[in-house]
Amino acid sequence: MGIVTTNDGVEIFYKDWGRGQPIVFSHGWPLSADDWDAQMLFFLGKGYRVIAHDRRGHGRSTQTDDHHDMDHYADDLAAVTAHLDLRDAIHVGHSTGGGEVVRYIARHGESRVAKAAIISAVPPLMVRTAANPGGLPKAVFDDFQAQLAANRSEFYRAVASGPFYNYNRPGTERSEAIIQNWWRQGMMGGAKAHYDGIVAFSQTDFTSDLKKIGVPVLVMHSEDDQIVPYADSGPLSAKLLKNGTLKTYKGFPHGMPTTQADIINVDLLTFIES
Repeated sequence: MGIVTTNDGVEIFYKDWGRGQPIVFSHGWPLSADDWDAQMLFFLGKGYRVIAHDRRGHGRSTQTDDHHDMDHYADDLAAVTAHLDLRDAIHVGHSTGGGEVVRYIARHGESRVAKAAIISAVPPLMVRTAANPGGLPKAVFDDFQAQLAANRSEFYRAVASGPFYNYNRPGTERSEAIIQNWWRQGMMGGAKAHYDGIVAFSQTDFTSDLKKIGVPVLVMHSEDDQIVPYADSGPLSAKLLKNGTLKTYKGFPHGMPTTQADIINVDLLTFIES
C-alpha cells in the first residue's frame, strides 16, 4: 500500500499487490478500496497485479472539504496510474466508480488502458432531466443528502441492510457481516465528501464521455438493481460506447460484486482474457 499526493495536495491511499498485467479497481459511494477484497484476492491468485485506491474524502485518503466531483475523481485516478506507471491496464469500476472510470478514460485518454468494465454503474446520467426522462427525480437525491446530514450512521445502516444488497427483498438471506463492513467503510470517510458525492454521482452526465471511448468495455448490470435502476443505465451505456458489451443479470443486487463475487469474478476474468 502507499500514498500519492495530487496536484492540489490531497493524499490518495492505494493498495498495490502482485505482478503481471494491472487491474485497477474504482469503488462505489461511500465506500473504500476494501470493497474490492473479493476481486483483488481472486485476480491476484490468477497472476494479475491488482490496485485499488480510496477516493478523495473516502477511506484512508485525505478528508478534504472540496473538489468532490467527477473531474477530480478522474484526475486522482490518473495520478495513481501515473505514479505507478501502469500500462496496458484493465479498469474496473463499481457504481460511482464506474462513472470515475468512464470520465478517466474520456478525460485522460486510452494510452495506458487496455479494457474496462463498469458494474452497476451510474452512467449515462442518473437524475431526471428533459433530455433524460427515465432518470430518478432530483428529490430522491436531495433526500439522500438530508438523511446523511441528519444521521449519517443510521442512513448508512439502512442502505446496507436494505436496497444495496437487496436484503429488503423477500427470501433474501441477510449477512450481518456484509452490512457491518459496508457501514464501517462508509463511516471511515468524510461526511462532506459523501454529501457532495451524491451530487457528483447523480447529476454528472457521462453521455459524451461514453461516446469517446474506443477500448472494449463490459457493462455489467442487474435488472433488480435498486440503487441505479437498470433501464436508464446499463443498456444505454452499452449503446453509447463504441465497443461496449452488455451483460445483464437477473435478481442480483446493486452490490453484486460482494454478494455474487463467485459469478462476477469469473465473468470479469472471461472478458479480460478474451
